[in-house]
Amino acid sequence: MVQTSRPKRRFRRPSVIPGFGLTFGYTLTCLSLVVLLPLAALVAKASGIGLTGIVETATDPRVASALRISFGVSLVAALTASVFGFLVAWVLTRYRFPGRKLVDAVVDLPFALPTAVAGIALASLYAPNGLVGAQLARLGIQAAYTPVGIFIAMVFIGLPFAVRTVQPLIAEIDKEVEEASATLGATRLTTLTKVVLPPLIPAVLTGFAMAFARGVGEYGSIIFIAGNLPYVSEIAPLLIVIKLSEFDYGGASAIATIMLGISFLTLLTINLIQAWSRRRFGYV
Repeated sequence: MVQTSRPKRRFRRPSVIPGFGLTFGYTLTCLSLVVLLPLAALVAKASGIGLTGIVETATDPRVASALRISFGVSLVAALTASVFGFLVAWVLTRYRFPGRKLVDAVVDLPFALPTAVAGIALASLYAPNGLVGAQLARLGIQAAYTPVGIFIAMVFIGLPFAVRTVQPLIAEIDKEVEEASATLGATRLTTLTKVVLPPLIPAVLTGFAMAFARGVGEYGSIIFIAGNLPYVSEIAPLLIVIKLSEFDYGGASAIATIMLGISFLTLLTINLIQAWSRRRFGYV
């Protein structure tokens, strides 16, 4: 009986271009200095109050409320941005209309706009006496100084991520595939769900993860429209700043560490779902 040897797994794949060792070492060094060391210092600072102190901080009603608002509203805002971002990307990619390039440029505006400027603009627009806020007030809806205002700000800053991650893949989808699906008798809904959406799911999840991460950590564009009322519209990043202004560095580090842990677990889950969707639909 002849035994076949299994192929050995290599640390890296062969490449025509040399320099793997140098670039790999440079990558690890940059990641360590820019990402890993600051995060390790944060965890070390939080460990000064001990695990009991971190648990007490997490279970504090005000902290728990701020974390719930930050992560809960970020989740809803990221889902909303993903849906509308897909629609915007589809329109910008598949249709030609006057002013399309201008609309395409406006999508990137939240990237370049200072967050404080965005916050002031949103607060002025959605305040009870603002252009949009006054109309909403007639319907009994108060946007500014409530979690609704936080939601609006997070959608505003998350929409470009949702658009830009999906837009290149939509452009790569050949229209002939859709025409072939229609020729074979598939309905428009079947073509959309079976032909168009599967290759786009990983990109949609990537945009969702980026919008969610940006929303959780956002500060400048939210504090102006949120109202910052404890237990109502106070976000966790603002509570960290308050702790720092009170020289409670241990409490601020504890809240930041809790946010770091929750964000890491959330993004890890999203990445696992994204990898599963690639394998499920055959797009590696």
